[in-house]
Amino acid sequence: MKKVIDGKALVYCEGAFNTPNGKTAHGLVRFTERYEVVGVLDNKYHGKDAGDVLDGRPNGIPIFKDIETAVEELSAVDNLPSYLVIGLAPDGGRLPKEAKGTIRKALQKGWNVDSGLHDFLTNDADLVAIAQANNCQIRDIRKTPDRDKLHFFTGAIEKVDCLKLAVLGTDSALGKRTTAWLIVHAFRAAGKKAEMIGTGQTGWMQGAKYSMVMDSCINDFVSGEIEHAVVSAYNNENPDVIIIEGQGSLMNPAYPGGFEILAAGRPDYVILQHAPKRLEYDGFPGYKMHSLKEQINAIQVISGKEVIAITVNHEGMSKDEIPEACKKITLETKLPAFDVLEYGAKELVDLLMEKLK
Repeated sequence: MKKVIDGKALVYCEGAFNTPNGKTAHGLVRFTERYEVVGVLDNKYHGKDAGDVLDGRPNGIPIFKDIETAVEELSAVDNLPSYLVIGLAPDGGRLPKEAKGTIRKALQKGWNVDSGLHDFLTNDADLVAIAQANNCQIRDIRKTPDRDKLHFFTGAIEKVDCLKLAVLGTDSALGKRTTAWLIVHAFRAAGKKAEMIGTGQTGWMQGAKYSMVMDSCINDFVSGEIEHAVVSAYNNENPDVIIIEGQGSLMNPAYPGGFEILAAGRPDYVILQHAPKRLEYDGFPGYKMHSLKEQINAIQVISGKEVIAITVNHEGMSKDEIPEACKKITLETKLPAFDVLEYGAKELVDLLMEKLK
């Protein structure tokens, strides 16, 4: 059994698994060092294998219709969790009302609850009282840290003398974090020391040792927290390469992440994630996506850094369409294009190896 930071977890994703609103659950099903995921809650897919539903690759994580069914079936194989993790990532980070009932039941069983939403469970006196009565804890991963724990930008990033790569995207909910992890793992498989800088709640939940949660942070400290995570990873681990997870996109109207990552993380190169079939910005019908060339140009103008490769999100495509989509992007941008989720990141990392310092 793999060693995890916190313990076994059941992931709540009712009504959202295999949709953009389930991306936190998707990350945990694909990979996490913080938990051992023993199941997912979503009635729509109950009885199915989570990996099979998500990627067409079974991974032994069952999907249950509700918490009662999960407890019954997991008890039978002596595999009960000690955590309920909220795997939802809806627009605005709001918690559906019906989720509270499942959270209450988990706390009554003495399970800890971790949530990365903007509706803070620790503000609910009823839930806090149940947690205290059952000797368990609630963690709101997106809650703003105390100011005395935050860092301001210092310029120490200039002393980081290893390859720094940022995985940015042309939109939100695009798979940037998954791509970042796949690149980290491919570098490690090639015998190099690679560290992931998590910048969202799911990265933290997946066990990124050096991470900050960008949209929990007061704006004055965002750049400093990014810098602090990168500098800490460099000083403590002496890595060959640091991969910084992107957030949102430069041009998404609601999630304009990326500016601080470029300014404070100061990557040597940018890898840009793109979904060729996506025509409008995530969650905003009528907001037409800027072209790939415009997005590449914006990154290079803002940062002065080169976009070195495009990674493809194959949503809306058949497997047969992926090679042609990559070829079309290369013809359009003169940049190599890879679908690392479908084919792995080895070929991309072989290219990036040439940039190691």
